[in-house]
Amino acid sequence: MKPNVGGLDRAFRIVLGLVVIGVGVYFKSWWGALGLMPLLTGLLRWCPVYLPFGTTTCTPPPKHA
Repeated sequence: MKPNVGGLDRAFRIVLGLVVIGVGVYFKSWWGALGLMPLLTGLLRWCPVYLPFGTTTCTPPPKHA
């Protein structure tokens, strides 16, 4: 799996996932399980939704001369 989730995108996904899980736990709702998707994609740095579109938010590696 080649990473396709960059730094800011990754941080946003992790925070969003943790917030959704926390809200789900607070309200004792199974909807908090939806927070696993952004949390896992942030931690793994790979998003399957980006694949069909060929999208990546990673910065390209520097090119050597």
